[in-house]
Amino acid sequence: MSQADAAYAYLRAAAAEAAAAGLRHVCICPGSRSTPAALAFAAQPALRTWMHLDERSAAYFALGLAKGTRSPVGVICTSGTAAANLAPAVVEAFQAGVPLLVLTTDRPPEVRGWGAAQTIDQARLYGAHVKWFADPGVPREAGDAASLIRRAVMTALAPFPGPVHINLPFREPLVPSVVDADPVAPPSVPAQRTAVEPPALPATERGVIVAGGMDEPAPAIVELAAATGWPVLADPLSQLRCGPHHSPLVLDSYDACLREPAFAESMTADLVLRFGAPPTSKALGEWARAAGRQIVVDPGWRDLDLRAEVWPHYPQAVAARLLEGAGRVGGSYATRWQRADAAARGAMAPREHVTEMGIFPELAGALPDGSALMAGNSMPVRDMDSFLPGMAKTLRVFANRGVNGIDGVTSTALGVAAAAPPAVLVTGDVSFYHDLSGLLAAKRYAPHLLIVLIHNDGGGIFSFLAQTSLDAVTFESLFGTPHGLDFRHAAALYGLSFSAARTWTDFRAAVCEWLAGGGTHIVEIRSDRARNVAEHRAAWAAAAEAVRACG
Repeated sequence: MSQADAAYAYLRAAAAEAAAAGLRHVCICPGSRSTPAALAFAAQPALRTWMHLDERSAAYFALGLAKGTRSPVGVICTSGTAAANLAPAVVEAFQAGVPLLVLTTDRPPEVRGWGAAQTIDQARLYGAHVKWFADPGVPREAGDAASLIRRAVMTALAPFPGPVHINLPFREPLVPSVVDADPVAPPSVPAQRTAVEPPALPATERGVIVAGGMDEPAPAIVELAAATGWPVLADPLSQLRCGPHHSPLVLDSYDACLREPAFAESMTADLVLRFGAPPTSKALGEWARAAGRQIVVDPGWRDLDLRAEVWPHYPQAVAARLLEGAGRVGGSYATRWQRADAAARGAMAPREHVTEMGIFPELAGALPDGSALMAGNSMPVRDMDSFLPGMAKTLRVFANRGVNGIDGVTSTALGVAAAAPPAVLVTGDVSFYHDLSGLLAAKRYAPHLLIVLIHNDGGGIFSFLAQTSLDAVTFESLFGTPHGLDFRHAAALYGLSFSAARTWTDFRAAVCEWLAGGGTHIVEIRSDRARNVAEHRAAWAAAAEAVRACG
């Protein structure tokens, strides 16, 4: 058997095993060295292939697809800097607990370090940002691939999901004599999770449940709140703020409430029971640190202060076990939280004119049940946390909060939309610029995605930070960074529809048209950075006054 045929047989076995282990999607970037892997995985009938020209965009698309499907997604690329361009999404996947099977291809060992073209050291290329790395050498027996891939996919999935990296070197020739499809392998049986034995909760009235970022809703948390009488401060990424499990104990305006110092101090908790990732709200995170006791239920062991009692298990399982011994202890403390939350929400009602703060309330009313909603980092995710109202309608909420980067946001949203349409991305102009090449996936696959582009000509979040104390010229050149771009030309480049919403009537019409028409559409909202800061501060001041007034 020729070297090319041996490599192809090895990769055919790998693709079949990946499908058996639960892989259903693979993102492939063109390249010569990756030929055996690309042919084998594209020929596997159990896998859907998504072609991308840009490796960074491909990896973020895979990230979004994995988030939307709640299952592992493969990424295949050629050697050299192509593999390096996957790194940002790999790091995000590792920090956020998203399963990716990263297959980089390489030159054979004998040419490494001798100046061969498109050759870098790809061993442990992503360092500590993958759960497992393997460099099995030049493929030999096809049977060797089965255990390798099985271990890789299972490692990516449990106990806390994340990316795995396999580096596959190939010798030339690279094109096999025959390209065949593999039969679909039988699915593997998923591993069973171990039993959870959390300790009993204290009987205190001043208990609070904080629901941080989670991949899927854990309704047992809301049931636990009902059993104890403790309020749930629900980050939108918890998947608990919006859905049929919503209840009066699920609160959404805690960030505004806790910006009022007297309220925050008077509401210090005896116990903060946090499920999932750290919350988006800085005010909430700081307030929780002052609690008499903090328990974190998170399989990723994310404890920023190194002081919490961490139970590294899945939230739904822990909440269900805690329910068994829970008794109602809530009372006036929870009632005061509810009154303050309602007062703050009412004081921050959307304005008649278009504002960045009003985007998420508008979308909450317009989107159909079951829609996906993704927020870009910097200001959009913070505005989603502050202004997305809780409701019984189901919204699947996404953001790249593992590393909180602005790179790859559009590609991630396109992946989410491919898996869970219809989907909306709310993003800033700098983030949008950062991932313009990712729009090729919108042109090629036309996922049902609405991109709400907040255009304030620069980095809006810096206007809220200490850098504003610098002189205006320095601030604008180093932090405000105005670019003067007209993004309708980018939409035209990729053949996407584009509209500008200057009123809420314009915005609602654009959303309705997109929902009816399908495909990918960009609607731009122009904003002034200085005015946006003033509007936010006015809203928070109104909320603080309302919280003080309600006692």
